[in-house]
Amino acid sequence: MSKTSIALISLILAGAPAIAAASCMGHDTEQAMSCATGTIWDAESQRCVPTTG
Repeated sequence: MSKTSIALISLILAGAPAIAAASCMGHDTEQAMSCATGTIWDAESQRCVPTTG
């Protein structure tokens, strides 16, 4: 392999983690949570809790 090829491959591999991280941003807010009947999702405790009332 030439030095140019090695340099190009190194640059691509160095940038791969940043690209992967950027593509995952925001997915935690897009996912819907299903709770059993009589419960609701509590974001603070990150679990389903019984509804009151």
